[in-house]
Amino acid sequence: MQTLKNIWLFFQDQVLGMKWLNALIGNMLSSIGLDTSGHVEGSIQFFIYDVIKITILLCFLIFLISYIQSYFPPERSKKIMGRFHGTSANIMAALLGTVTPFCSCSSIPLFIGFTSAGLPLGVTFSFLISSPMVDLGSLVLLMSIFGIKVAIVYVIVGLIVAVIGGTLIEKMHMEQHVEEFIRSAGSVDIESPDLTKKDRIIYAKDQVVSTFKKVLPYILIGVGIGAIIHNWIPESWIETVLGSKNPFGVVLAVLLGVPMYADIFGTIPVAEALLYKGAQLGTVLSFMMAVTTLSLPSMIMLRKAVKPKLLGMFIVICTVGIIIVGYLFNVFQYLFI
Repeated sequence: MQTLKNIWLFFQDQVLGMKWLNALIGNMLSSIGLDTSGHVEGSIQFFIYDVIKITILLCFLIFLISYIQSYFPPERSKKIMGRFHGTSANIMAALLGTVTPFCSCSSIPLFIGFTSAGLPLGVTFSFLISSPMVDLGSLVLLMSIFGIKVAIVYVIVGLIVAVIGGTLIEKMHMEQHVEEFIRSAGSVDIESPDLTKKDRIIYAKDQVVSTFKKVLPYILIGVGIGAIIHNWIPESWIETVLGSKNPFGVVLAVLLGVPMYADIFGTIPVAEALLYKGAQLGTVLSFMMAVTTLSLPSMIMLRKAVKPKLLGMFIVICTVGIIIVGYLFNVFQYLFI
């Protein structure tokens, strides 16, 4: 058992976490006369290390997820979700959200397509909540930083929030609050062509290039903010604002996260730096969920598809769910760290 544990720790630290890369970069900077214990030099090391690590993991994960996603085009996803009813349909929609685009703005067009096709509103909202919040990429990246327990529980809790959120919206019968152009669009059934393995590989490669171009600015911004937090902001400040000393830290983290826009890959470096500086685990995870699910740009896009009452209900349900998750993680933080 100890051997398996050591193997896993090696995989988590050296393969996923790439700590060898951090040491290598530190040695290279030291060899040219930079003291990596200083604020500027430490920020440079953090920035170079995290950008390279996230880029390597991101490209691998985009390829893998896109290859899997090639088996679930919108038409097939719609048919799969149409076979289920009740809570099982919400669960299936949430699970399908884990193999779809990485940010909420990319998920909204699919949400509109599913709603136009006549799928139950609650089911499509379960998909909309799950898609940016939890995916295979977030699972692997969270494992590389927070460990397997945090990663798995984060994904499970995210799916639960998506299922409960979609179910609540379904129970409220708010179909009349979807914009008329979507309700009257109807659905056009277009069979997806069968793809060969070569076609799927080409598709996955194209997705790596296009998705990486979209998310790179957010990665650079996220890592840059993380480097500043990691090396310039005093630990006492973070502990006071987002640590156990502030009972409203989770609420504050959610309110700070909502106006921002980033995908999970741009958010994780900030979360990593906040946790390192003393922020509570639940507070950090709530911040990540708020940024990826409730960002202001995605809410503006969603407003074009739904009326204010439904949009407000979506925001309230997600916000309350994220805050509850944050406090639960904080209470049981000792089980994960």
